[in-house]
Formats: sequence, C-alpha cells, structure tokens
Amino acid sequence: GVLRVILKIDGERIVDAKPIIGYLHRGTEKLFEHMAYPQCIPHTDRMDYVAAATNNLGFVETVEKLLGATKLIPRPPQLMRVMLSELQRISSHLLWLATHAIDIGAMTPFFYTFREREQILDLFESYCGARLTLNCMRIGGMPDDLPAGWLDHLEPFTAKFDPPMNEYESLLTNNRIWKKRTVGIGVLPPQDAIDWGITGPPLRGSGVEWDLRRAQPYECYPELQFDIPIGKNGDTYDRYLVRMAEMRQSNSILKQCIPLVKQTPAGDIKAKISKVVRPPEGEAYHSIESPKGEIGYYIVSDGKTQSAYRCHVRPPSFVNLQALPAMAKGHLVSDLVALIGTIDIVLGEVDR
Repeated sequence: GVLRVILKIDGERIVDAKPIIGYLHRGTEKLFEHMAYPQCIPHTDRMDYVAAATNNLGFVETVEKLLGATKLIPRPPQLMRVMLSELQRISSHLLWLATHAIDIGAMTPFFYTFREREQILDLFESYCGARLTLNCMRIGGMPDDLPAGWLDHLEPFTAKFDPPMNEYESLLTNNRIWKKRTVGIGVLPPQDAIDWGITGPPLRGSGVEWDLRRAQPYECYPELQFDIPIGKNGDTYDRYLVRMAEMRQSNSILKQCIPLVKQTPAGDIKAKISKVVRPPEGEAYHSIESPKGEIGYYIVSDGKTQSAYRCHVRPPSFVNLQALPAMAKGHLVSDLVALIGTIDIVLGEVDR
C-alpha cells in the first residue's frame, strides 16, 4: 500500500524503524466541516474502507450525542446496528487473516477466508446495495428496515461458521512455520501498550481486557453475552489468537441477536428527530469498538449551521501504528511484514 518505512539496520537486524505516512491524505476531517452532517456518513466509509459499518456507527452516535438523542433510538435499529457491526468485525478480521497469512508466506488461508467473507458481503449488499463502502446508517436510526428473508440468510451463515473457523486454525495455529514467524515476534508488554495508546486486538493481545462494547456500552450490547479474548505474551502469535477468538464471539453475538429481532415488534427504524440536523452549540467525543480498536469522533457544533464547526477523528490504525518502531527493534527485516500485518492497519484511516 502507501506506507513507507525507513529502516536503520545492522546487518539483517532492525535498529530503528520510521513509518512515513501521508501519501493517501485526502483531508477528510476538513471535508466534514464543509458538509451537512448526513453528507459526512459516506466519507466515514472511505477511512477504514474494509470496516465501513463501524465507521458509520461511530459518527452517527457522536452526532446523536450532540443532539441529545442517544436514548431516543428505537430498539429495531439498535439491533440492526449491532448485527451489521459484528458482521463487519468478522469480515474485517477475515481480510486481516487472509492478507497477514499471505504476507508471511501462507497462501491457502487467503482462498479459504474469502469464501466466508463473500457471504457477509452478500448480506451487506442485500441490505443496502453496497458491498464495501456501505453508507448503511443514519443519524437517529437506519435508512431501511431489514429486507424480507435477510435473517433467513444470516441464520445459516452463523450456524455454519464454526467449521470454517476450525479449518483456518487447522492450517495455522499449530503450524510450526507459522509459529516460528509469529511467536515472540513484536512483543508489546501491557504497560507499553497502554502508554502508546494502543487499542483493539493489539491491546488485548498484550493481556489488557479493554473493549468499549463492555467498558463503555452502547446500543444493546449490555444485553448480550460475550467474552473478551486476551493474550498472555503480547506477541504476534497472541494477537492472531485474539482475533480468531473475536470472530467466534462476534458470531455468538449474531446468534443472540437473531431471536431478539424476531421477538421485537415492527416499529420505527428512526428516532423522531428533525430531518435538518442542527445540533445545539457544544462539543462531544464518542468512540466505539471497531475491528481495529477504538474509533472516536470529536465534533464541535456552533449551533447555527448544519455542518460541524470542527471535527477530529481518532482512528485506531493511526494510533496503533505508532508502536511499530518499538515492536520492530531487534527483529529481522523479514519480520517487518509480520509486524505490519499484526497491527492490521488501513492507510485510508491512518492518513484520513
């Protein structure tokens, strides 16, 4: 991609690594300040473009916080938001697994993981017509109700997801080459991870049990049962194990949501708020748990216009990438691709 890393090396050993970013910068935050709030949602898709649903969710929830409408969101859209977010988490992790494995030299998982990812993209397309940049959420709720038969396609996917997961793990988890390339590579102690501001699977891989779905609950997550997988050694292998376990947990959340949707009477899919979004003067910061970590939006409203006076995004890819030099020191040049993969960055989110 468009990441450049300048290395200082002693033979094949990395002495220092300096990430050079900015090649994909598009001024997204400044665009947010010149567009009406609803017009910003498609731009959130294009930051982490393989996790559009969670980017949408973080933004619309921040605007709802500014409006004081957080508690007005009806139950049907809450459940829909959670389901789309967890499908997005699985989809993002599947793409991570495919590319991380192929970077290290394991080609087969790439073909396996895209099989299940395509099924998720089909569900996205069935709901909103898009497969990647979804634009699937609205301030106050959702754009549309679930189409007829959507749950009938989701249910068999969740029921049959464990065997493919077992298949991925049979290829990698105890593979001696995989373990040689990942065990003990890029160790990030818990306190170092906290000091760097790391979030998401890299933080949990270091043994820190921090997940915003549990720590600062939003939507209907408090009603759902799920575990927060954590690692012990803080290395590339532990971060792999954490993401694999997270996919299983996301599938469990989806299984819990399906009957809840069926039991919920049909109702509004959007809160009764003005179509002209003009929050009162004030500021708000709100963050959610994206597949890569904490994505947060800080928005300042002047109370007069239909666009943000100031908007800043706290993207996990950008923050997590800071730790690359510390993780890379002392390792071989060939380990660098494993370390970039274990952080799981998307440059559209790094550069914004």
